Amino acid sequence: MNDVTQFTRADWQARAAALRFRNQIWIDGRAVPAASGARFESVNPATGAVLTDVARGGAEDIDRAVASARRAFEDGRWSRKTPAERKEVLLRLAALIRENVPELALLDSLDMGKLVKDAATIDAPGSAHFFQWHAEAIDKLYDEIAPTGGRDLAMVRRVPLGVVGAVVPWNFPLDMATWKLAPALATGNSVVLKPAEQSPLSALRLAELAAEAGLPDGVLNVVPGFGEDAGQALGRHADVDCLVFTGSTAVGKMFQRYAGESNMKQVWLETGGKSPNLIFPDADLDAAADMAAFGIFFNQGEVCSANSRMLVHASIAEEMIERMAARAAQAQPGDPLDPASAMGPLVDRKHADTVMGFIASGKQAGRLVCGGERIARDASDAYVQPTIFTDLRPDARVVREEIFGPVLTIQTFKTEDEALTMANDSPYALAASVWTRDLGRALSVSDRLNAGTVSVNTVDALSAMTPFGGMKQSGFGRDLSIHSFDKYSALKTTWIKY
Repeated sequence: MNDVTQFTRADWQARAAALRFRNQIWIDGRAVPAASGARFESVNPATGAVLTDVARGGAEDIDRAVASARRAFEDGRWSRKTPAERKEVLLRLAALIRENVPELALLDSLDMGKLVKDAATIDAPGSAHFFQWHAEAIDKLYDEIAPTGGRDLAMVRRVPLGVVGAVVPWNFPLDMATWKLAPALATGNSVVLKPAEQSPLSALRLAELAAEAGLPDGVLNVVPGFGEDAGQALGRHADVDCLVFTGSTAVGKMFQRYAGESNMKQVWLETGGKSPNLIFPDADLDAAADMAAFGIFFNQGEVCSANSRMLVHASIAEEMIERMAARAAQAQPGDPLDPASAMGPLVDRKHADTVMGFIASGKQAGRLVCGGERIARDASDAYVQPTIFTDLRPDARVVREEIFGPVLTIQTFKTEDEALTMANDSPYALAASVWTRDLGRALSVSDRLNAGTVSVNTVDALSAMTPFGGMKQSGFGRDLSIHSFDKYSALKTTWIKY
């Protein structure tokens, strides 16, 4: 059976029982232990069971990985291949990802709790697509000849930067690694990837698949470890030319500091979000409710661009609250290997503690519409009910701070200006949604919203063809689209007088 949409819970459980976990550091094309011999447990948040012990990389391992990446870059085994040659390798990698979708989906589901049906139909196929898209794009980017005239020839070329350090989060382990790796590798760089300590397994398998596809040794190195040692060592390393990061705003600021205190490497950040979802009276309320529920409960709300703030016109507020409560009742968490489950557990007990702390503050600050409880099942207490609050003050923690869980706040407005003031009153500016049948309103409101992406009559619109990223404390720089290549290349001028 190859159609993952037909897999049952028993099918997924059988495949999970047969999995082999890659748990060593990947440097210079081979799996090696940490220099210190240290290891850490990879735990299944759905059951609390230890999946495997993973090599815990530290500063010495980062040094080894960066040295390997530098050698590979300088000798040109990848950086001096033609764009067409790099394309062929990355297309083979995309094909291998497609061939191994069930395994890659299981690795992410077991490692961080996401629904395996989502990992198998969205995340893993999406990673293959993004590798293919960037591979296909790289030999279609043209260099420039400046219009100097006379006896001068000025060529402007896009050249790779060298060694890229990539630090990615646990909520979309394979996808976020792909968003960084695809354009960085397509451009000709070598990469040192540090996956989140909560979810290293798919990144290690991806490195193995990349080698199978023909990526030369040393071009991709993967060092699992913790932020305070491996992450900081990568951020401070003087031989890393560029650092790309997706994660929290607080950690993003640390990487900026590391760069300033070391070699002034470029740092590109995609950080926190608190995305507003504006519902006007002329909207299709059922469609708005369906997508709003997806926008906050998908992936357990562990999405940087999750539509966690609903701003609804006062005239339709009670209707929307009723609709959202009904959809929350249908989104109860369950076994992530069961295709019937609507949500899985949060990534671990510690994060569930954090989310429950926000929920406790919300109960003090406003009215709990539904949810708000922690659920224990299969020896795990990392499950949290979909939760909705209303009647909140603008300064309530659940309104202001990123929760990264299945928690929605609903606030009301009376005028368009009031809605925009509320929507933009945030330190974040990653995404926003607008629901209206009025095209003029859609355009004017979208124009005035502070957000990297504004989705009209949908939520979290996303494509390889469009850039993803934010403003303000949601970071800067863009993943996806042709613009993603800007982060991994420099413009080099060669001026010839003849």
